[in-house]
Amino acid sequence: MLERGVRTTLRLAVLSVWCFILAQGLRAQISPGPLARAHQSLNGPANCTKCHSVSTRSPEFRCLDCHTEIAAEIQQHRGLHSTYPQSGPPGAACVKCHSDHNGENFNMLHWNPTPQGFDHSVTGYVLDGKHSSVGCRACHTAQHISAAARGLPATKDLGHTWMGLSTDCATCHQDPHKGRFGTTCARCHSTADWKQAKIVAASFDHSKTQFPLTGMHLKTACEKCHRAGSDGQPVYSGMKFGFCADCHADPHKGSFTQPCESCHTTATWKKSTFESKFDHSKTSYPLLGKHSEVPCLTCHVDGNFKKPMAHAQCADCHKPDPHGGQFAHRPDGGRCESCHTVQGWHPTTFSVADHGKTAFPLIVPHAGVNCDSCHIPAGKDTVYKVKFARCIDCHKDPHEGQFAGEPWRNRCEQCHAGATFKLSNMTLARHQKTRFPLTGGHIAVACNECHKPMAGSSSAVFHFAHLACTTCHDDVHHGEFAARMATKDANGSPLGCEACHTTKEWKDLSRFDHATTRFVLEGSHRAARCADCHKPPGMEMTMLHVDFAAAPMQCAGCHENPHADQFHEKANDCAACHNTNKWRPSLFDHEKTAFSLKGGHQNVACAACHVNKRMVGGLEVLFYKPTPTACAACHGEAVPKAPPEVSFRRPGAARCPDDGFVIWTSSGGKAISVISGAYGKNAPEKLYASSKGSRYSHT
Repeated sequence: MLERGVRTTLRLAVLSVWCFILAQGLRAQISPGPLARAHQSLNGPANCTKCHSVSTRSPEFRCLDCHTEIAAEIQQHRGLHSTYPQSGPPGAACVKCHSDHNGENFNMLHWNPTPQGFDHSVTGYVLDGKHSSVGCRACHTAQHISAAARGLPATKDLGHTWMGLSTDCATCHQDPHKGRFGTTCARCHSTADWKQAKIVAASFDHSKTQFPLTGMHLKTACEKCHRAGSDGQPVYSGMKFGFCADCHADPHKGSFTQPCESCHTTATWKKSTFESKFDHSKTSYPLLGKHSEVPCLTCHVDGNFKKPMAHAQCADCHKPDPHGGQFAHRPDGGRCESCHTVQGWHPTTFSVADHGKTAFPLIVPHAGVNCDSCHIPAGKDTVYKVKFARCIDCHKDPHEGQFAGEPWRNRCEQCHAGATFKLSNMTLARHQKTRFPLTGGHIAVACNECHKPMAGSSSAVFHFAHLACTTCHDDVHHGEFAARMATKDANGSPLGCEACHTTKEWKDLSRFDHATTRFVLEGSHRAARCADCHKPPGMEMTMLHVDFAAAPMQCAGCHENPHADQFHEKANDCAACHNTNKWRPSLFDHEKTAFSLKGGHQNVACAACHVNKRMVGGLEVLFYKPTPTACAACHGEAVPKAPPEVSFRRPGAARCPDDGFVIWTSSGGKAISVISGAYGKNAPEKLYASSKGSRYSHT
C-alpha cells in the first residue's frame, strides 16, 4: 500500500511540473511581450480582446475605442490624426506609429515636435503672425484644455498631451472685452498685432459697448469719434463720453446752463424740444406757416436768442432779393406778400387776373400754361420780365425759318389762332393762291400727307424747292420715263408724271399715246390690257415694278407659237401670214408654194388637205409639212386609172381603148389640167382638136 501511495505522489508531482511548463509555454504563445506602462491595466489574457478583435482575417485593433478624442478628430476631419491615411483594417493606421508589447518602459510616442520642424498647418490651425514664434508648450498646457476635453480619456496625463485645445483665442488669451463682442476675435484683430484692430462698421455691434449708438450717431463714421492716438492708431478704449461736450462744441457758447439732452436728442440736433416748450407767439413775431418749421438757428444764427432781430419786412431775413429787383418799380416796392404767403413760397398768389394787368394779358391757351414754362426756373436768375412781342420770343419756330421771309415774317398769327396751334386758318381757298393750286385727288388729301418731315428735316416741309410729282410721290417707274417727264408744257414747266397721268386719278392714262412709242397699237392690240404685254414681275398683282421698256416687240414675246417651230427661220415672221386685226383668216398665198390651188382646189378648206396633227409639249399641233400632193392621198384609190400611154400624132392615127380614159395634159413636165371621159369613135379627134401643140399621155 505504501509503495502504491509513493507512486501516486510521484505521478502528481510530475503532472504538476508539466502543467507549470505548459502554462509558461502557452503564455508565451498568447502574449508577444509586456505592455507599456500606459497599458498596464490591460495586462492578462482576459484583456486581449479589449485591444484586439478576434478574427481569422487581417488583424484588427480597437485603439479608437479608448482613444475617443482621436476618434472624434478623425471623424470630424480636424487635427493632425485626420490627415493620415486611414486605409486597411480598423486600427491599422494607429500601430504604424504606436506599437506595444515592447516592455513596460517602452515609450509609445516617438514624437518630439519643434516650431521649426513641424508644419502646424496640417492640424487645421496655421501658426502665423505672432504665433509662429511661440513655443509649443506655451499653448499645449493642462490649464488650456477645456473641461469637456479633460475626460477623453480619464487616465490621460494632461501635462504631456498635445490634445484637447480649442482654436478660440480665449483658450490661451484673456478676453479684455469680457465677452461683450463674442468669441470671434479675428473680426477685429489679427495675429500680426493685437493693438492694430480693424473694425468693420457694418458687422460691429456697438450696442454691446458702454456707449450704444442711437439716432444720428448710427450714421457717424467711426473715425469721427475714434481718432488717432499718440501711436497713430485709432483709440477704442478710455474715451470720454459722459457729456455731449466731450465730443461736440457748444454752439450756444455757454448761454444755457442745462445739459444738451434737455433740449436735443440724438435723432437730430436741429429740431429741439426747446421749440415745443417755447411759445414764440408771445413774442413780437409769432411763427406762422412755414416759419414754424424753420430751425431756430436759421434765424438766430449765432445762437444768441436774446439778441433783438429785425422782422418788419421779409427782406430783413430773406436776402438777397431772389428776383434781383425785377419788381422794385411796383407801387409797393415789390413787397413779397403781394405774391407770396408764409404758407409757402409756392404756389404764388399771382393769378391770371393779376397777369391781365400787365402788358401781356393771358388768354386761352396761355391762361392754362404753368408759370415755369415761360419764366424758366433758374433760382435767383429766373427772369420775369421776358420778351413777348412775337410768338417766337417764347416758342421755338417749329417751321425752322420757312416763313421768315415775306409776306409771313414769322408772324404765327397769320395762320394760327391763340386757342390752339394745331388748328390752322390756312384754308383751301388760300392754298389755291399758292404756287401749287390743289386739283383732282389732291383736294381730298390731308395736309400732313404732303407737309411732313423729309430727309434732312425734323419739321414738316411747307416750301418745296421743286413741285414735281416725285417730290412727294415715289417714281414707281424708276426713271424709265425721264425723257417723257422732262417734256415741258405751255408754260415751260416739265410735265413730270402728268405727261401720262392726271391728278384726278392715277389710273387715268388718257394723256398717254402709245402711238408715240416704238410699238404702235393696231387692230386687236388696241383692246389688249396693258398687263398682257407689260407683265408684272414675281406674279405681282400691280404694275408698280413693271419695266415698260422691256416689253417684247416680236409676236413670240407675248404669243405662243402654235406651229411648234415647224417653219424654222420664218417662225417669228407671223406677219407673213397674219395681221393684228384677226388671227383668222390667214393671209397666206398658196400660189407661192409648189402646189397651186387653181381649179377645183381653190375653194377647198385648208383642213381638208392639212390633217397631219401631232402632240408637242402636251398640245395638239397641226403640221403643214409634209402634205402629200398625189391625188390618191386626198381622193383615195377609187380614182380610175388611165390605159398605157399613147401618143397621138393626128386624128384617127390611133384608137383609144373602149373603156374610157383619163388624160393629163402636160407642159414642161408640169401637170396643167385633166380631161376625162368615155371613149368613142370621135374621142381622139376631140382631144386633138382641143390640145394642139400639147403632148397627151395616158396615166
